[in-house]
Amino acid sequence: MNSKVEKTEKANEVKVEITVEAGKFDEAIKKVYFKSAKYFNIPGFRKGKAPMQIVEKYYGKEIFYEDAFNEVAQEALEEAITKNELEVVSRPDIEVTQIEKGKDLIFVAIMQTKPEVKLGKYKGIEIKKIEYNVSDEDIEHELGHMQEHNARMISIEDRPVESGDIATIDFEGFADGKAFEGGKAEGHELEIGSNTFIPGFEDQVIGMKIEEEKDIQVTFPEEYFSKDLAGKEATFKVKVHAIKKKELPKLDDEFAKDVSEFDTLKELKEDIKQKQQKQNDDKAKYETQEAVIKAVCENITVEIPSGMIEMEVENMLKDIEQKLSYQGLKLEQYLQMMGKSEEDMKKEYEPQAIEAIQSRLALEAIIKAEKIEATEKEIDEKLKEMAKNYGKENDEEFLKNENVRNYLKEGLASEKAIEFLVENAKIK
Repeated sequence: MNSKVEKTEKANEVKVEITVEAGKFDEAIKKVYFKSAKYFNIPGFRKGKAPMQIVEKYYGKEIFYEDAFNEVAQEALEEAITKNELEVVSRPDIEVTQIEKGKDLIFVAIMQTKPEVKLGKYKGIEIKKIEYNVSDEDIEHELGHMQEHNARMISIEDRPVESGDIATIDFEGFADGKAFEGGKAEGHELEIGSNTFIPGFEDQVIGMKIEEEKDIQVTFPEEYFSKDLAGKEATFKVKVHAIKKKELPKLDDEFAKDVSEFDTLKELKEDIKQKQQKQNDDKAKYETQEAVIKAVCENITVEIPSGMIEMEVENMLKDIEQKLSYQGLKLEQYLQMMGKSEEDMKKEYEPQAIEAIQSRLALEAIIKAEKIEATEKEIDEKLKEMAKNYGKENDEEFLKNENVRNYLKEGLASEKAIEFLVENAKIK
């Protein structure tokens, strides 16, 4: 395999001409023939038994070219990228210039490469001090959550539904006189005042008594996810079966003993304060790092290739798709609910992708400029921690995997670079 690299007129773009020897391409054709021979049905031969020359004569000699190209092209391209030390950041645009049995295979790959970064000021960056302190209201808010979590439900028999109650209801919705999909449920527990239903629905349940039936009139919001119902008037036939009310436990020492390892409410409050302050400190640290990196990125000069942005956006969408799958949703369903196309979403995430790329490139340039690197000891410690988290403490193959070590090496170097920037920043 031979390759020749030329820069194109566009910034950060190269044209790589790759030549695969005729013998190797012919071998690929034979390999493809043996893989696909069973599918050919030619008169005079049992199915799958026709010689390659007969198949080529019957279907045309080009019959195996595309699959043979696919057999050798990826390996040849990767070899050319490695040999020429190219840092490719986009999918290749392929053009075949010569493909014929008995001749060298020649094709051209046009690819975008990682751009060079010109660093501006990155030491002594001025940013405002970020800190979050725990207030008494924060502690009371957390105690309120704990009360809610430990509340007991009391059945109400002697009065109608009030705000704050949990009403067990049957309901069925009708629009234009017809029942609509997803508008029916039995034994549904609805917390009045939670605003989980269509605006106006919960307010009209207030005052209903047990076993009472009522028609509730509502109007779906204009931005409702179902286009068939958005902005429409609807009637819900509702029946109340039961009314319950939360009874919150009293905030005292007994409460602290019941919900924690502490003997007094004072100790519980102090523990809540310490935990929240740790969270606040972590948040402040993260936001400080983000502020410094953002300031550094404002001082760099770099021309980001379009392909690099496209791939970053696609990776973001893959992450979103994975998170949606945990909720039992597909990306197509989510987009339909949001009234967006995939292209809309890509445009929406493009600025975020550019910021992420700028941050990454800036850190890489600072790592290079400051000769920042992770030590073998640091990598070993991080690898042991990672192995423990994944239950691979005794997996020698994992512990010696070079790809894993390189991944950790890069990650640790980035962490050190961020620490370096914060340590050298002027925080006021």
